[in-house]
Amino acid sequence: MKVHIVSNTRMARHGLSKRLLPILLCVGGFYTSAQNLPSPKVPPPVQSTSFSTNDTSLSELMSNPTPGGIWENGVGEGFRSKTQSLTVSAGATYGFASFGSREQHHLAMGSLTYGHMLGHAVGEGHWWHGNWEFRLELFSGAQFDPDTRWFVGLTPHLRYNFATGTRWVPFVDAGAGVTATSIGPPDLSGTFEFNLQAGTGIMWFLKDNLALSLEARYVHWSCAGLHRPNLGLNGVTGLLGITYFF
Repeated sequence: MKVHIVSNTRMARHGLSKRLLPILLCVGGFYTSAQNLPSPKVPPPVQSTSFSTNDTSLSELMSNPTPGGIWENGVGEGFRSKTQSLTVSAGATYGFASFGSREQHHLAMGSLTYGHMLGHAVGEGHWWHGNWEFRLELFSGAQFDPDTRWFVGLTPHLRYNFATGTRWVPFVDAGAGVTATSIGPPDLSGTFEFNLQAGTGIMWFLKDNLALSLEARYVHWSCAGLHRPNLGLNGVTGLLGITYFF
């Protein structure tokens, strides 16, 4: 009986070993595979992006805070290139009998003017910092002394607007054009006359793109000797106007 118990015990141990062997082999294989797995990759740190005021586009944006406006760097700091304008003006000419004229010709007139800036402001850092502007003026009116006569004319102007950095923008301009008029002798000879103008004035900006203007011009009309008489009409014209820029 004792021998039988011993043999049974040995058989039980032998069976248990056979059962544990596959389990141990599986555990060992899993451990080996785990050791060979690649280590997880750590995502690279997010790089911060910085902006420099030296960047050209950013600098332009900062210096021009209102894209599409008429000013390069704020009101009175010079107009943007290709800025346009429309001006409506009214005034009168005080004539004087000098420079060959025999009579005083007093005129009342109105005008409509289109303006176009010829480029960016020039002369930065100088007292004459400003913009060149081309202007085309259509004017008409009547002589009321010494008698009643009509006139109409078209004159191209070249104007220089000073950049003062304020809402007050002074200017100088000059022009030469043509005039049709019924004013005749003793100073003028016929319907067709040339006109010469030169003057100065100032604009006061009510808003960023709307200004009142006051100007004074010397004017001369004559036919350049094409007909007789050719003594000429001379005077000083004062104009009050309002200008819209776009």
